[in-house]
Amino acid sequence: MNDPDIKSDESLLSDPEPWESWETALVLWCIGLGVVGLIILGWLVNTFILP
Repeated sequence: MNDPDIKSDESLLSDPEPWESWETALVLWCIGLGVVGLIILGWLVNTFILP
């Protein structure tokens, strides 16, 4: 291994960024809202369009 590889490995293992928890919560909320939206839209299509 040469020196640039060691420096890049150290940067990958550095402390998490201060906004990481906020960003994780935002992503989880977006995924949750997307799933809920798919369920609601699926129910609406099944109820009003398919019959």
